[in-house]
Amino acid sequence: MKQLLEQLILQALTSAYENGAIPSSAFPEIVIEVPKILSNGDYSSNIAMASAAIQKMPPRKIAEAIVKYIADTDRLIDRMDIAGPGFINFYLRPESWVGFLKKVHEQGIRYGAVNVGRGKKIQVEFVSSNPTGPLHVGHGRGAAVGDSVANILSFCGYDVQKEYYINDSGRQINTLGRSVFLRYQELLGESIRFPDDCYQGEYIKEIAGRIVDLKGPELLDQPDEKAVMFCARYAADLILEGMKQDLESFGVVFDNWFSEQGLYDSGKVAAVIDSFKNRNIIYEKDGALWFDTTSHGDEKDRVVVRQNGQTTYFASDIAYHYDKFDRGFERVIDVWGADHHGYIPRVTAAIVSGGYLKEQFRVILVQLVSLLRAGAPVAMSTRAGEFVTLRDVMQEVGKDAARFIFLTRSSDNTLDFDLELAKQKTNDNPVYYVQYVHARICSIVRKSTEMGINEIACPDAALCLLNTAEDISLIKMMVKYPETVRFSAEMMEPHRITFYLMELAAAFHAYYNRQRVLTDDPVLTHARLYLITAVRQVIANGLSLLGVSAPESM
Repeated sequence: MKQLLEQLILQALTSAYENGAIPSSAFPEIVIEVPKILSNGDYSSNIAMASAAIQKMPPRKIAEAIVKYIADTDRLIDRMDIAGPGFINFYLRPESWVGFLKKVHEQGIRYGAVNVGRGKKIQVEFVSSNPTGPLHVGHGRGAAVGDSVANILSFCGYDVQKEYYINDSGRQINTLGRSVFLRYQELLGESIRFPDDCYQGEYIKEIAGRIVDLKGPELLDQPDEKAVMFCARYAADLILEGMKQDLESFGVVFDNWFSEQGLYDSGKVAAVIDSFKNRNIIYEKDGALWFDTTSHGDEKDRVVVRQNGQTTYFASDIAYHYDKFDRGFERVIDVWGADHHGYIPRVTAAIVSGGYLKEQFRVILVQLVSLLRAGAPVAMSTRAGEFVTLRDVMQEVGKDAARFIFLTRSSDNTLDFDLELAKQKTNDNPVYYVQYVHARICSIVRKSTEMGINEIACPDAALCLLNTAEDISLIKMMVKYPETVRFSAEMMEPHRITFYLMELAAAFHAYYNRQRVLTDDPVLTHARLYLITAVRQVIANGLSLLGVSAPESM
């Protein structure tokens, strides 16, 4: 509808110029907005005020010219008025709205899709937790955000790949191996001192027990370095397999799992360092190699190779991001925990140094989650060690509730997640509130079938009966969905979809409380069934983008 009004205004401005009503054929961008006050119409535009400087005319005179030359051949507009200094308010005819229901039904699962991506190849990398322990609830929020962003971008015409970067090299993996080997020795009766810098969770003991069952005391006869390496690889593989299972249960399936170690094995890390040394982007100082990131806005230069010859994580991250572009991605999106905020400038500097545009790289930061139970903080899980696992949360509240609630706030804001609220079958539970609309509409359709209505179709004569304020309000909400999806894709903010679904659910509940759907009038019944099944389709489409199911009964 906004596009149609933009076209009408542009045609009116052109006609006004051709007829001498305005002096210039230069027109600014036409902006159409929904007024905050209902009495100000369905849509409003400030084009007259935006044109005043160009036309060198009072805004109201320009607005009068636009209104005069609006050629509403499709009879969409009921009336127009000019308010304040020159706002043009448009009041649409009820019949203008009902035609949008046909679009919802005709487009079905594709309703809301806007092809802003045009096949552009884009990668979304998310979660990427080190395989040193189970996924915790914070990883769950990152998974929900990353997966939903990828879904929305794909829906909007991007060629999207979801990737998990496995940090299977370096100090943390060595610490994992040392932790498991110490517990292994302990289980075999040896007296050990377990350092504070090792991983403390019960899962370390469980893995060590598995190795005892597999190897017996065999590792005790091997050099510590070899035994630790075996424990590290065994534990990392086992933990990674558990992560994959948890993520699949959470509805997240990656297109690619990328190994950090593979960057070293292929020589890509060394090649990047050599290339930057030759270009004087990497320089030597105090026996270490430093990357000149301050030239690109970072607060200080960063070490890529330490004095002992070991590379830093930054070195492999540079090689990893170059590998992404080498694979043909035009834009790469990283979803990181908020504690990595300071890492953004140095990775951006590396990308720009490689000849890529700053705009080709985007980081979505995900803030912490605080778990509550009936408003009180939840004690840390003793089974998991230092955190509550994603698996714990899914087992208690389910995948749908977890994903939806993770997305009820912008990812750059902290989130309070109340476990008891997530299990309630009340309107206070946001996922229940939305899913119940889909289930209720399915129930109404089943009842209509029992009444002998086997096909939900609506001739134009019946559509005209959808003329109450509640009918139009519900249709207006559905008209907003494609724009919501587009903004969500452009801003990479899936919570916009969540907010929209809750708003649409509220509109449906209000409608259902005021209007009967299954009436004694068969024509009106068909019309209202056509209306509410459109709502059902939009709810299902939105939930699908969030990775949440749309149940037919609850």
